[in-house]
Amino acid sequence: MSTTTFEKKKSAPNGVIRVVITAIAAVLEVAVIVLLLIIGNYYLRYLTVVLTIVAAFVTLIIFSSPKPATLKMPWLIFILAFPVFGLIAYLFLGLSGSIVGAAKRYRAINEKLGKLYDKNDDALAELREKDPASAGIANFLQKRLGYTLYDNSDVTYFGETTDALDDMIAHLEKAEKFIFMEYFAIEDSDAFHKVLDVLERKVKEGVEVRVFYDDLGSIGFIGFSFAKKLRKLGIECRVFNPFSIFANFFLNNRDHRKIMVIDGKVGYTGGFNMADEYFHIKEPYGHWFDSAVRIEGDAVRSLTLIFLENWTAHKEAKREDAEADFEKYLPKTEYTAKEKCFLQPYADNPTDNEHVGEAVYISIINSAKDYVYISTPYLIITDEMISALTLAAAKGVDVRIITPGIPDKKMVYSITRSYYHPLARYGVRIYEYTPGFNHGKLCVADDVVATCGTFNFDYRSLCHNFEDGCVLYQCDAVIKERECLEEMISVSNEVTGKYAGKKGGILGIGQMLLRLIAPLL
Repeated sequence: MSTTTFEKKKSAPNGVIRVVITAIAAVLEVAVIVLLLIIGNYYLRYLTVVLTIVAAFVTLIIFSSPKPATLKMPWLIFILAFPVFGLIAYLFLGLSGSIVGAAKRYRAINEKLGKLYDKNDDALAELREKDPASAGIANFLQKRLGYTLYDNSDVTYFGETTDALDDMIAHLEKAEKFIFMEYFAIEDSDAFHKVLDVLERKVKEGVEVRVFYDDLGSIGFIGFSFAKKLRKLGIECRVFNPFSIFANFFLNNRDHRKIMVIDGKVGYTGGFNMADEYFHIKEPYGHWFDSAVRIEGDAVRSLTLIFLENWTAHKEAKREDAEADFEKYLPKTEYTAKEKCFLQPYADNPTDNEHVGEAVYISIINSAKDYVYISTPYLIITDEMISALTLAAAKGVDVRIITPGIPDKKMVYSITRSYYHPLARYGVRIYEYTPGFNHGKLCVADDVVATCGTFNFDYRSLCHNFEDGCVLYQCDAVIKERECLEEMISVSNEVTGKYAGKKGGILGIGQMLLRLIAPLL
């Protein structure tokens, strides 16, 4: 079970065949390991004792790790109950983000890129005067993680994906130096073709174009030839963490980011991928809601650096990539913002064990005084997040969460609904988006702070994936986002009462088991 979105994709035979072959290879690899252990156990009676000691040692490591208790408990149960299978599963899934090779590459590149983020203590001091609560979030992102708070940038919120795509294409047409694109999923179909037409022309004009996509996210949309096709057009293309028939302990970490940067002057991020479902060309799950923001001005620098992180840390990256002159992609322009607001693009990298996305969400919830509205396609959360949401509601904050009315994956939807009762019983209001599938990843509070990005309220986004987003403070776009969520609420079905009572609190055996294994995946 995975909370990765696979929305009835257009047939991509090569991709599907590759998934099947990889799955068979993985099963065979696990079978061989188990067989060797069984044979070893038959001939070496002390091997069971050794495995038990190893399992106990691993459980101690897990128990003492800084991960949330909700993440640790399933592994502790699984390994202690089934030492052999539990240890194997932990190697493939539990070591998510902590593989030495990958972590080393990311530390090295982030040492270089970290020095290129602006330092803007003045903006932080000004925000602290205006809104001390929001300044706490900004301080965490800037002082601890290095993501700059900007006060000379503009942001435009798009509550309709077709408008965002049209806007992207209009700005792509103006590109003069470079275009960077990083997406979890790309479909070689109508929506992306509109973008590709522009990219192909821009390459001929001498514009440097880079496209980076996640192999798992795109595997059902495109086949082997897609990257080759782009390269033939003169577009630099890399594939994140490709599927392999050999064991890959980093496989569980996916690149879920959605970023477009044009000339270092204009940037976009949000929830949608470059696939037809997101732009209503196909609607397998009713009306598909998603959103995005356009950033202009100084803050685009951070989006550019976030893109360069994955691009340069990639296994296929050459030495010259790490030694490149990054400054040429970070132009210092004389930009004057149209409104006085604060922006802070940020990202999460699972190799550092810092759960940035969850920290930002919890900080916004904890600082809210009047309301918090949340939009998420999946609601599979830690005890810490449940405590933050229910405490806010108990304090009188109007906490509302919008989930899909039509699910893209029924099993994941069942887990999502299993979290309604512990929230609803304490006054958190739950809405299911009646028109269709809600894919938006949004959080807005008190008309003063909001986020828009790629972080779902689930373990995969908050613990395992590479993600990105932008925090908006004191912006008109914060109001636009709140109005968008209110419009969604107006066409949604409130199910709070249904799940607040005792009946809503009783989980079936299936839901209990799914809740137990959800953090593992």
